[in-house]
Formats: sequence, C-alpha cells, structure tokens
Amino acid sequence: MKNIKTLLGAILILALGLILFSCQPKAKEKDLETQARQIHERVLTVDTHADTPSHMIEKSNWDVGQYHQPGQRQSGQIDLPRMKEGGLDALFFAVFVGQGERTPEGYARAQAKAAQELDAIDKMLKDYPDSVELATSPEDAYRLQRQGKRAAFIGMENGYPIDKDLAMIKKYYDRGVRYITLCHGGDNDICDSSTDEDQPEDNGLSDFGRQVVDECNRLGIMIDVSHISDKSFFDVLKVTKAPVIASHSSVRALCDHPRNFSDEMLKALASNGGVIQICFVSSFIKKPKPNPARDEALAALRKKYGPWRKIKDETTLEKMQQEYQAINEKFPTEKATLKELVDHIDYVVKLIGIDHVGIGTDFDGGGGVEGCDDVTQMPRVTEELFRRGYSEDDIRKIWGGNLMRVFSRVIEVSRKIQKAEPKTANLP
Repeated sequence: MKNIKTLLGAILILALGLILFSCQPKAKEKDLETQARQIHERVLTVDTHADTPSHMIEKSNWDVGQYHQPGQRQSGQIDLPRMKEGGLDALFFAVFVGQGERTPEGYARAQAKAAQELDAIDKMLKDYPDSVELATSPEDAYRLQRQGKRAAFIGMENGYPIDKDLAMIKKYYDRGVRYITLCHGGDNDICDSSTDEDQPEDNGLSDFGRQVVDECNRLGIMIDVSHISDKSFFDVLKVTKAPVIASHSSVRALCDHPRNFSDEMLKALASNGGVIQICFVSSFIKKPKPNPARDEALAALRKKYGPWRKIKDETTLEKMQQEYQAINEKFPTEKATLKELVDHIDYVVKLIGIDHVGIGTDFDGGGGVEGCDDVTQMPRVTEELFRRGYSEDDIRKIWGGNLMRVFSRVIEVSRKIQKAEPKTANLP
C-alpha cells in the first residue's frame, strides 16, 4: 500500500511538472505580448503612407469616423476608431494622383483630383474634431499623442499636380502638405520613375525637378524619394540641402524590385541623414511565386484597356479598376508575412544603423502582410521587434522617432534658407 501511494505521488508530481512546463512557453509569450503592447502605447507611432483619402472619395457611403469590421472588402484598412484600437498615433494621409498626360488638360484633372482628396481630409477634420487634428510639425504629433487624439499629416504622392508651376508647391503647403513624392508609376516633369515601362532610359532629375527640390527645402516640405528611379534618387541627393525620406519602400537585396532600395542607395540615404520607411506591399517584401493564370488575366486586361494611366474617361477607368479587383480576388497572390517584413527592418539596421528606418504601410493602396493586414494589427509589429531583441528606445526610433528627427531637420533647414533670403523693400 505504501509503495502504491509513493508511486501515485510520483506520478502526480510528474504530471504537475509536465503541466507547468507546457504552460511556461505560453506564459512567456503572454508576458512578451503584454510588455510589447505597453511599449506600443508609450512610443509615438507614425505610419508615413496610406491611401485612405482615395478610399474616402471613391465610396460615398464610407465614413472614416466610423468603425469598419477588419477583413471585409468594403471596410478598407484604416479608419479613425481602428487607428485608436491599433494604437496608431499619427498617419500621413496620402493625396494620390496617378500619372497622366503632361498636357494642360491632364494637369487640370490632376489638380482637381488632388483638391478633392484635400477637401475629404478637411471634411474629416471638421466632422471629428475630438478625434483627429491636422498636424504640420513634429511638435503637433507629440502634443496630440498626449491629448489622445490622432494626428493627421498630409503627404502628396506624385508631384504631377504641381504642373510646371513652382507656385503650386506653396499652395499645397498652405493646405497642409508636408511631403511630396516626386513621381509615381510614370515619368513626369520633375523626375523619372523606377517603374515607367514606356521610357526605359533613366534621365533622372530634370532642371525643373531641381527647382522643385529647392522650393521644398525652402518651404520645409520633406522630399519623398519613394517611386523615383535610381538616377533620380542620386540626383536628388546632390541637390537637396535637407535629409530626404522614402515614405514607403523596402530593400532590394531581399526582394529584387525596382521600387526597392539597393545597398548603395541605403548607404547614400544614411549619409544624407534620411530615413527609409519599410513598405507593407507583399511584392516589395518577397518575390511572388509564379501565377500564370493571373499573369494571363492581367495581360488580357492591359490589351483591352491599353496603358492604364492614359485612360482619360472616368467611367472607363472605374470599370477597369473593378475588373482588376475581380482578377485580384480570383487569382490572389500569396502575401508576405510579418516576420518577412521585419526582416527588411533588420537588414536596414544592420547595414546603416537604427537611425534610418521606419514604417510606411501603404494601407488602402496595396499594403498588407500576413499578420498585419489592417491598422488594428499594428501592435504585432512592435511584438515582433521586441521578440527580436529591439529595446524600447530602438522601437521608439523605428515607429516615429527617426521620421520626426528628419522632419525637424527639414524645418530647421527651411528656416535658415528663409532667414538668408534678401528682404523685400517696403514700397510706399
């Protein structure tokens, strides 16, 4: 009997030990998640690129101030309540205008589209003053974080709406624009694009583009080098007096895509004092697997409509976009994972240091990875960084500190330039 009791006692102790051992990893993971979430709440979190304004104007019954269920097709990836849920303090709302014809009519359409998106942002600010406020400086971001409000910065994706008129830059500055992506998918009057298939020769930054860079430096607008060609990038660095940003780009060594930055470009960016904001577009994170059926469907769509950016009729453009969306749903591409995304952050940190990397999701514009596919899941980025051994100070830099340092320097350069300008005499 005594032997049986001893045996049962040993079995009980062993069972309890196994239970405790099996629970230990779960407890450690839960503790990690808790610590990471606390860090996420403390640091200033900034996403430097989302195409939410396009979503706001394309869907008349979609309200950025209302909560939309994540994962639903019509929900989009960002709204104000979900920003709060995901602990995102500040967002650069991108005023996006695709590249069109460089004609008076084309410029007029581009400016009308830009104005429409700026008006949508203004409406959001007017409708929800207790939730969000326009931000135009780093100080605004930190102040609004303390107040529990979202900071709405504005970036302009594509300098096309500038036309050939430098005065337009000041007009956009006055409406709140604080960075300009010099071009988009096609070459424009400012510089060449990294993805213009019609013009394979890379001519870099134009003479007018140099004036645009100078004017942005003068006004305190950050120059965004995402989308621009390699030569354009190096030309910009020769001209600019202030550090630049890449609002949504990734690493070419990990994913060979012309939109991504080579090691040479990353090192030059660090020498400039700039920052690359890692983009969440899966095809920029890893090379997609072959998908012949999808490729065939997209080729047929291109044959049907011709070059997309040359479509002038809005109805035709909308129809093409609907068919493109249907192809995406029928032949989805495999998404990159959150871990693969953070691999890009790791690479930049190891190559050029912790001070030159940040986050620009491109949500509502093609961004989204497995594990972080809308703004509510952004704490998972912090969890993965913390899991890899990044300190709270490191995470603070990645989430917003680096970008705000660059922004502050851009403003400082602007003030020096304006102070050195000759005073205009007061005429009677």
